[in-house]
Amino acid sequence: MITGRTAPTESVNSLREREAVAYAYPLPPGVPADDFGFLAYCDGLITGHIQLGETLGEGADTELLRLGRLERQDFESARIVGAARLPAAQVAAANAAYERAMVRWQPYLNNPDTDQRQEAFDLFFGLPGRCEHAARRVRANITTAPLTLEDVGLTRQEVLPPSLIAAEDSGQVEAPPSDR
Repeated sequence: MITGRTAPTESVNSLREREAVAYAYPLPPGVPADDFGFLAYCDGLITGHIQLGETLGEGADTELLRLGRLERQDFESARIVGAARLPAAQVAAANAAYERAMVRWQPYLNNPDTDQRQEAFDLFFGLPGRCEHAARRVRANITTAPLTLEDVGLTRQEVLPPSLIAAEDSGQVEAPPSDR
């Protein structure tokens, strides 16, 4: 439907800040650090969530499924574009990351108890913010390092939860490199 209104656009500075914040968070253990591999992991997370929702019939939140399918479409299209220009070994590593994410959903997908599947579907807390940036960067063939918090004038203390900063400082969690 055309309304004659122009869709709002995000400012360059806002996009830069959101990207820096997204990349400031540590990666989950075993997840590839490169954008293409990380994107594949994100694709597996959202695909598993959609598949779980599809097992619920009328119990699934249809709007959440619709949004998830749009996200999956975005990730899949970016992966197709990226795979065309990457070495086979990198594509294979990304596909393995996708499969690792899908494996995480298997206990829920294979659970015959609809109530437990519903609970798992409802408790999905969403995707890491880095997923959307990885998709954009892969699609646009951006190969430069992502911006850091310092690049956009932010500090860890302004952005990250104190518990995460403490875990990074104590070595319990590996902090993202600051010299990207």
